Amino acid sequence: MSTPTDVRVDPFLGTVVHVVGTRQARPNLPSTGCPFCVGGREAPEPYEVLSFPNRWPAMPGDRCEVVLYTSEHDATFESLGVAGALKVIDLWAARTLALGARPDVDFVLVFENRGPEVGATIAHPHGQIYAYDHVPDRPQRLLDGKWKPDPAPGERLVVERDGWRVWVPYAATFPIALSIAPIEQVPDVVALDTAGRTALAGVLVDVLGRLDRLYDRPLPYMMWLNQRPTDGREWPQAWFNIELVSPWRSAGVPRFIAAAEVACNEFFNPVIPEVLAEQLRALG
Repeated sequence: MSTPTDVRVDPFLGTVVHVVGTRQARPNLPSTGCPFCVGGREAPEPYEVLSFPNRWPAMPGDRCEVVLYTSEHDATFESLGVAGALKVIDLWAARTLALGARPDVDFVLVFENRGPEVGATIAHPHGQIYAYDHVPDRPQRLLDGKWKPDPAPGERLVVERDGWRVWVPYAATFPIALSIAPIEQVPDVVALDTAGRTALAGVLVDVLGRLDRLYDRPLPYMMWLNQRPTDGREWPQAWFNIELVSPWRSAGVPRFIAAAEVACNEFFNPVIPEVLAEQLRALG
């Protein structure tokens, strides 16, 4: 029988699996009201942004947190405006710094699942943070590959402004996929100065607004921050960036990952990256 902290590694592929049977007990939907609204279970007092330990963590030791973007239940990232988005980014940085300073944390992942289509059980605008005791495989591979922004995305460029570039990746595995990065190298969100964070806030408000206009309805998406590990090693190649993907291939129509893709880890994307970029440019 698995324990709440059971971590297993596939003996052939090396895939790490966290077996977290306790999360089966978490509620799919709140039984009474929204726990993230002011006065709710997780937010008894008024707030602008807020973070707290997840009651149903995927890892032990208070290494999983929830981040509330606003007390307004029906807000979107675009509706936060630059000032509101900046508060979220500042909280991301503060929690990255605090968690990354712990001796049992080697990598801080800030992420958001938005919409029931990607598993979000509460509609209130929020994200999460997982603080790993190791550097996970995919971030490690990006670091080993010395990831950097696409210097010439051409027709795949969505927007470039205030020192930031947003583009559709050349080999996107999801129908909708965007990369967001500063043009000048910065290792993590903590290292961004006020001007850099303000510019990022403007870019996120802009791009997430375009995505909601793409199909004239709120777009389900997954978003995460790729940052420098916090294991105390030098990571001169670390280049902060944000990835944003959605499973929708058209309005309300998900594109499912199929057997051949799971089996071979090779993907088939029905959406042409250059066409997606053209659509998003037009929505500016």
